[in-house]
Amino acid sequence: MLLLPACVLKPVKMASQQQQAGGPMSQPGLQQPTALQQQQQQLSQQQDFDPVHRFKMLIPQLKESLQNVMKIASLNLAHNTTIDNGIKSSDTSVQRFDKSLEEFYALCDQLELCLRLAYECLSQSIDSAKHSPNLVPTATKPDTVQTESMSYAQYLGMIKSQISCAKDIHNALLECSKKIAGKGQPQGIM
Repeated sequence: MLLLPACVLKPVKMASQQQQAGGPMSQPGLQQPTALQQQQQQLSQQQDFDPVHRFKMLIPQLKESLQNVMKIASLNLAHNTTIDNGIKSSDTSVQRFDKSLEEFYALCDQLELCLRLAYECLSQSIDSAKHSPNLVPTATKPDTVQTESMSYAQYLGMIKSQISCAKDIHNALLECSKKIAGKGQPQGIM
């Protein structure tokens, strides 16, 4: 059975609290959040989805979980040693080592996922910079137009050329597969 640590459940709780606090069906007596509170909520939501930030948040929990695993392992070892030596009976209860180890492994899995996601984001960013090095100004920030950025029309032209190139490659591969499939069949047999 897989136990999920509280950090996995945190985004779900935060989302439900935000829906209750400021959703469109909020109760009339409740105060609506101010713009500053909304910005802080948006920033915290963005940080929850940022894999590097999430990784940094999980490291202290991983350290604590590892300490807990080691503590429980040492207590269980000491308890078993006293039982083996005949000093104590097995009446006293000890904490379950497997549950603490499972929690530790769950955190390790989350950290691995965060690192994989961060790597994928970095790879996509590098590919994006390589294949589309010039930025397109966004409508939300028109004042930050840089001299090396391209216009929207130029961007559309670049995208259309990329699409036509991809179609040409697709068609060439289809023709090649048809030729290969045609050569594989014996001709003249009916």
